Amino acid sequence: MPFKYFGKVNYTPYTKVSEFADELHKGKLVGSKCKSCGEETFPPRADCIKCLSGDFEYIDAKPTGTLVTFTTVNSPPAGFEDIAPYTLGLIDLDSGGRLISWFENTEPEVIKIGMRVKVVPKIFEEIEEIKLYYALEKL
Repeated sequence: MPFKYFGKVNYTPYTKVSEFADELHKGKLVGSKCKSCGEETFPPRADCIKCLSGDFEYIDAKPTGTLVTFTTVNSPPAGFEDIAPYTLGLIDLDSGGRLISWFENTEPEVIKIGMRVKVVPKIFEEIEEIKLYYALEKL
């Protein structure tokens, strides 16, 4: 699946980490591991942040973490007007790395810094092209 199908709006037609979208479509969250030095990252990186090698492999990322901060967006960027207002959360994944996404199936009044959340892969099925994303939900 081309990387252009990842996300609701995407300005990146090609990337070396396009398999990230394929794995998300299967319901899996993956990061990357550098084959040269072993550095692990999420989201996946085509070039190692430690040694700059471009030789990497995908690794499973745990879909759970802890909420670091959150905000409610009332004036959204282009392409997201139909879902505003929405609440975004930044989480530290249990397997390492950080992720930002919006909350679904979680009432705004229960969202608290430090709460445990899970990352849920999703597909926008109501539109012609397949669009992948992930959402946060309270554990």
